[in-house]
Amino acid sequence: MRSLYKFGLSVLLALGSAAALAGYAFNFPDPVTPIAHETLHMHNLVMVVILVLFFLVFGVLIYSFRTHRKAAGYKAATYSGPKNRKQWLWVLSPFLLLAFIDYVVFGIPAYHAVVMYEDTKTDAELVVKVTGSQWLWHYEFPAEGISYTSRLTTPRDQIDSGAAKGEHYLLEVDNPLVLPVGKKVRFITTSNDVIHSWWVPAFGVKRDAVPGFLREFWATVEKTGTYRGQCSELCGKEHGFMPVVVNVVSQEEFARWVASKKTPAAPVAAAAPAAKAVLAAAQ
Repeated sequence: MRSLYKFGLSVLLALGSAAALAGYAFNFPDPVTPIAHETLHMHNLVMVVILVLFFLVFGVLIYSFRTHRKAAGYKAATYSGPKNRKQWLWVLSPFLLLAFIDYVVFGIPAYHAVVMYEDTKTDAELVVKVTGSQWLWHYEFPAEGISYTSRLTTPRDQIDSGAAKGEHYLLEVDNPLVLPVGKKVRFITTSNDVIHSWWVPAFGVKRDAVPGFLREFWATVEKTGTYRGQCSELCGKEHGFMPVVVNVVSQEEFARWVASKKTPAAPVAAAAPAAKAVLAAAQ
């Protein structure tokens, strides 16, 4: 039994050291939205409960192996006839415990998280329509009159020829999505061709973009910065080349960005009557 204890202790120490030295990339990214915080809370809760159950069951097994082994002179009991109360207790108690954990310990926080995730319309301050296409994203701000596409900018020689990879290999775009910090943003997703999925891990959100359907989610980003994600639904041969890049900026910077996006359209709009006049004269 000493060798068994030593083996178990060595396994625990190995797992503990591996967890302590694990790279941050193998953990959840730093949550920056209420939904991401709720998701991380649920993950930690489930992991703690599972670990407690694991060590509880493991302890009972070790105790049973040691106490009821034949070498210690233990004789196996025989069961026949109707079950007594003690047997029913051992059968039903694990079932009741797991039902309580599932429906109360996990169920109530999970219900709260799902309700919060689906509350897309309450107090929404900005609407962004996200349309997936093979293989790019199209962003539209309906109220602001802004519309543009976002494509991968990683050089093809890095992808095809084995050239040195950049810091953000396959996670860099020409026109990132720009959002204001601290504002509740309502996202509407759809697709022009096949099913895509818009996903930013730090936001804790992922929503499929389905052709012919409008699907919703929301996010309130609490920190400025650049956040990266990808299409997470297999959508064709260029599926791996549909990154999502979001720049979260201050309210003032976002207002300047909106103004800059609207400015180039002004000369075109002003030139439209003149163009019509030229066409009329030509006819």
